[in-house]
Amino acid sequence: MYVIFGLGNIGEEYKNTRHNVGFIVIDYLSKKWGIALKKAKYSTFFGKGEVSFEEKTEEVVLAKPLTFMNLSGRAVKPVSKYFMVPPSNIIVLHDDIDLHLGNIRVKIGGSDAGHKGIHSISTLLGPDFIRVRIGIGRPENKEQVVDYVLSTFDNDEKSLITDSIKRATKAVETIIFKGLNEAQRQLNR
Repeated sequence: MYVIFGLGNIGEEYKNTRHNVGFIVIDYLSKKWGIALKKAKYSTFFGKGEVSFEEKTEEVVLAKPLTFMNLSGRAVKPVSKYFMVPPSNIIVLHDDIDLHLGNIRVKIGGSDAGHKGIHSISTLLGPDFIRVRIGIGRPENKEQVVDYVLSTFDNDEKSLITDSIKRATKAVETIIFKGLNEAQRQLNR
């Protein structure tokens, strides 16, 4: 079983912001795989189902923490404990300002690079979970980072982010059915 968390902030004002790209990918996976998300305990929306690829079937849980980004670990830890999933079977989808818009990278462990949601999860769970980093780019002015990550995508960026969502989905499917190394080989070029 894999538990797949998309990071973001709750509330309409954050719905389509750069910081919520993890939520956006979870919504895409939910629709693609036919797994409905419901509000549940542990401050999370989640849904459980089976996904098939070729002749393999894997049980998955899709989850969106409702704790706000900076406290994501408070939802991730109890959900992973409830489903008895080791960190190696936890996939976290999140935005990354250090990657150009449209780029995707897959990694396990490592530094949180200042991402407070990843820091929260690492603090409570340890760093050895799988991360699908979705590039949102960096603002020209460092002082504008907060406003930038909480802004929506421009019209000329929407096709890039739509492609990113599809490639992040492919990354998750590759991790589940072909392994982390294959996902890294395909995406970390």
